[in-house]
Amino acid sequence: MNGIELEPNSTTESPRNGGSQPPPKFSARHLRIAVIILTLVLIGALVLGFLPRWHQRQTAMADMNQLAIPMVSVVSPTLEKSESGLVLPAEIKPWREASIYARANGYLKDWMADIGAHVTNGQLLAEIETPDLDQQLEQAKAQLQLSQANLHLAETTDARWKILLKTASVTEQEAAEKAAGRETAAASVAADQANVRRLEELVAFQRVIAPFDGTITIRSVDNGDLIVAGSGGHELFHIAQTDKLRVYVRVPEPNASGIAVGQTATLTTPASPGRSFTATVTTTSEAISTISRTLLTELEMDNSQHQVLPNSYGEISFKTDNSAPHLVLPSNTLIFRAQGLQIGVVRADDTVELRPVQVGRDLGQTVEIRSGVTPADRVITNPTDSLVDGAKVQIQTISETAAAK
Repeated sequence: MNGIELEPNSTTESPRNGGSQPPPKFSARHLRIAVIILTLVLIGALVLGFLPRWHQRQTAMADMNQLAIPMVSVVSPTLEKSESGLVLPAEIKPWREASIYARANGYLKDWMADIGAHVTNGQLLAEIETPDLDQQLEQAKAQLQLSQANLHLAETTDARWKILLKTASVTEQEAAEKAAGRETAAASVAADQANVRRLEELVAFQRVIAPFDGTITIRSVDNGDLIVAGSGGHELFHIAQTDKLRVYVRVPEPNASGIAVGQTATLTTPASPGRSFTATVTTTSEAISTISRTLLTELEMDNSQHQVLPNSYGEISFKTDNSAPHLVLPSNTLIFRAQGLQIGVVRADDTVELRPVQVGRDLGQTVEIRSGVTPADRVITNPTDSLVDGAKVQIQTISETAAAK
């Protein structure tokens, strides 16, 4: 119609050309392959997600186990040979010293010796005014005169009564009473004489004198000071004899057997660097102190040139015959516990062994070890309080120690 021909719908097929075809059917074999592939994919996904986590967990557990093992630094004992012998701190004392107190109450009239004065035995140091004591002495003297007069009267009366008794003019009882009165008066005279002598001796203490040759180290009074008698009062002077000095040291028990009377030693003091003085052992306490486990030893030193000051600090060096080397450890390796001195030694399997030790001399930063270790031992430094026998440890290397610093 109108010259236009309609083309048939290209999308419409004639039933004669077969029409639409049904979708192909999957076989059982294809289905199994798909299931296997899907399973493999799931397994691969699980493996890829689980393995990193498992590896991370194992690494974390290994790190925790490693951190749980404490890390320690170790040292080995070293052999050292002592060249200076036995060196001990010393206390230097005057040969003789005394605190001088007053024996009479009063006021200081004047002093004649100041600190640093070299005085001799019997030299006048000070004078004390004692007005009360002077009056007591005068009263005692008057009482003595009265007692002597009573004694004279009692002696005269007793002599007369004895004559009258011979003529029976008096009774024996009366004569005995007069004789007893004479004896009582004699005893009163003796007591008053002793009192006078006592007060005279106290008055003599108005003059304060030096008890021996020495140097005045303390003067603690001045003119007009109130003086109270006795050691409970005020110290007037302190005197020390320093021509010779006493040196006291405490020798450790292991070295006590090597100390003998007459043995010489060398004394050094910080006040005289580079100089040394000779001292001689005069005596020992001959007993070990239960507190310090040491032997108190006294030495004598000549100080006629007054080169060493008394009451100063010094060091005494004894020469020892034992020249064999000894093992030395740092002081920070020692463990102080109720079981005694111990050290921590790392065994070959990196476990701890707490081992008791016997120490010798304390050398400051190091100590001498007499028994309990060998040069091959690995000893823990700065051990903790929680360190126990058998504990597992790891040894810190030199690089780790440097990095920690």
